[in-house]
Amino acid sequence: MTKHVLPPEIAAEAEQSTILVRGGAMRSGFDETCEALYLTSGFVYGSAAEAEAAFKDDSQRFLYSRYRNPTVQMFEDRLRLLEGAEACRATASGMAAVFAALLCKLRAGDRVVASRALFGSCNYIITELLPRWGVQTTLVDGRDLSAWEAAIGREVKVTFCESPSNPAMDIIDLAEVARLTHRAGGIFVVDNVFATPLLQKPLKYGADVVVYSATKHIDGQGRALGGAILCSNDYLKNDLGQFYRHTGPSLSPFNAWLLLKSLETLELRVERHCRTALAIAKHLETHPKVTRVLYPGLPSHPQHELAKRQMALGGSVVCFDIAGDKEACFRFMDALKIVDISNNLGDAKSIVTHPATTTHSRLKPEERATLGIGDALVRLSAGLEGERDLIADLDRALAEV
Repeated sequence: MTKHVLPPEIAAEAEQSTILVRGGAMRSGFDETCEALYLTSGFVYGSAAEAEAAFKDDSQRFLYSRYRNPTVQMFEDRLRLLEGAEACRATASGMAAVFAALLCKLRAGDRVVASRALFGSCNYIITELLPRWGVQTTLVDGRDLSAWEAAIGREVKVTFCESPSNPAMDIIDLAEVARLTHRAGGIFVVDNVFATPLLQKPLKYGADVVVYSATKHIDGQGRALGGAILCSNDYLKNDLGQFYRHTGPSLSPFNAWLLLKSLETLELRVERHCRTALAIAKHLETHPKVTRVLYPGLPSHPQHELAKRQMALGGSVVCFDIAGDKEACFRFMDALKIVDISNNLGDAKSIVTHPATTTHSRLKPEERATLGIGDALVRLSAGLEGERDLIADLDRALAEV
């Protein structure tokens, strides 16, 4: 017999901090303090008739961990309460979440409209995989509402965007894109990984589905891969549920347990990330060897006012152009003593990457130029180290440019 640590009637009114620590947790008959880790692939039945009934009803009974697992369900429930969604399905990675969220809804002949500013793997799904299966796709400048309106037209199945985008920090007007999408009869899917569920809640602005790479801020410590899809009960029942069950993008119970524990400190970490990122962005904006800084929390960001309306804080990622070329960027990155070179983000450790040669290297040079991803662009994910130490490290490395 299990029982909820935070009863549903209290969880519905609980503060965010309380949900992050207790939301969705269940205790077994052993009354453990820490959430239990159920490392099992399957579950047993008292009789053959009970097994038959369980599969016939497809009820809340646990049948097989590819479908549902108690530890994974606790992670899903906590994230669902945090996001304010009716349903959640956890996945093995963020890209598994994006792929499942799109493919479960699409058929040959359907239309998808997406923002052009996408992570490299998201771009691959939209521009190469979907057309291969007969889905029509159109990319637009996500900052331009008239471009959305023209591309969506009178009929669309799915619209998709990242906001802020990776890496050039485009901000999409979520409420307006949702309005245009719904008018055309489609659903709006938002990748909210840069903002996290703490800084921005796309469902509040009309999005139908929200996806995350839980590998980033939700884990936040470089340990586990994971993803999540937040949606309505109808979407889960009619679109995602069977796709998820039969294609197997499920999250492992162990990774779900790690992510569940990480949610307990997410608020503390994200607040610190954002504070440090803003301090770094302000400092870099005054540095003579930095020609451009992109950070939604700065007044100099071209969509700063929209970012303020949609986001509680500016986020943990700062992008900037070094005065020079690719070689100058590489000299800068190689000279860093504290900040690591890696293509992850949202980690406790500060990280830099060169998008043109890593995350977006598969794009053609002209495509990267359109997105503002030049050879001089560096993406920095601010970690939890001391601000002064990080700024000093950046200054030492910039001296090598």
